[in-house]
Amino acid sequence: MSPTITAFKASPDRGRGLARDMRVRWAFEEVGQAYEDAGLVLFESGAIVLHIAERYAGLLPGDANARARAINWMFAALNSVEPPIVDRMIATLVERDEPWFEARRPLVEDRIHQRLGELSHRLGAADWLDGAFSAGDLLMVSVLLRLGGSGLLDDYPNLGAYIARGEGRPAYQRAFAAQLAVFTAASRGR
Repeated sequence: MSPTITAFKASPDRGRGLARDMRVRWAFEEVGQAYEDAGLVLFESGAIVLHIAERYAGLLPGDANARARAINWMFAALNSVEPPIVDRMIATLVERDEPWFEARRPLVEDRIHQRLGELSHRLGAADWLDGAFSAGDLLMVSVLLRLGGSGLLDDYPNLGAYIARGEGRPAYQRAFAAQLAVFTAASRGR
């Protein structure tokens, strides 16, 4: 049975690979699986990536402590780093005409800079967050991609290089091509 990855008919990211289903495609590509799972229905991208990582080799280390740290980074990406980034995106898209927007934006961006500073310090000169590439890196890179073009990553060149390494992975490239194909097909069908 082939799985069905659901997505918006017209993705708000306009084919840039920022939609959360991209994370799932990337995880399947990393483990070399043809997007399959025998009838299990999951709906949160983080839970799906964790399920894939636990079921197939390639996204979680074999060592129990390293495995726990990789899972820790998965949760950090989705629960500590992503919320202020999404908050900024929503504020920019929905609240930009509100009279209080200009006063609120620096507060939101300060929260992002706090997280980016901590993450940049932790990553240092390493390629990945904890040794080899893991599901933690997959989710963290997918979260950080949302800051593209914002200028918020300019002060963190190691994070920019980290994102580039993630985007350069062959599995990411395959997932992005598949995601873009879905967007392109949906755009033609309008």
